[in-house]
Amino acid sequence: MAFAVMKLTDAAADRVKAIVDNAGDGASGIRVGIKKGGCAGMEYSIDLVTEANAKDDLIEKNGARVWVAPEAVLYLLGTEMDFEVTTLRSGFTFHNPNQTSACGCGESVELKPADLAALAAAGQPTVRA
Repeated sequence: MAFAVMKLTDAAADRVKAIVDNAGDGASGIRVGIKKGGCAGMEYSIDLVTEANAKDDLIEKNGARVWVAPEAVLYLLGTEMDFEVTTLRSGFTFHNPNQTSACGCGESVELKPADLAALAAAGQPTVRA
C-alpha cells in the first residue's frame, strides 16, 4: 500500500467528485494547502485543479482526486479530510494531529510541523525532504 499524506473519508471523496463534476472546464480535482490568516494564524485553502502541479502529492479515493501542496505536507501529515453537513453549516473538515489550537469560530487554526521522529517510532512511513 502506498503512503498518503492525508486520508479522505467517503463523504469527502463524494463531495470532491461532486465539485469537480459541477465545475466543468477541465477540472480534475482539488488542491489542499495552508496559508497564513485568521486569528489563530493559519487557514486551510482549497482550490479547483485544472492543471496538476508535478510537485504536489496526489491522493485518490473512489474516483476523487486531491492534490496536496508541497509547502503544506509537513503540516498535513496524518490528517483526515472529511465533509460534514450540520444544521448550521456544511463543509470540509480536517482532523489534523498537528493542530495545536483553533479560533473560536473554527475558521483558522494553529499548526505545527509533523514530528517525523515520532512518526518513524510509530512505524509510519515518513516523507523525505
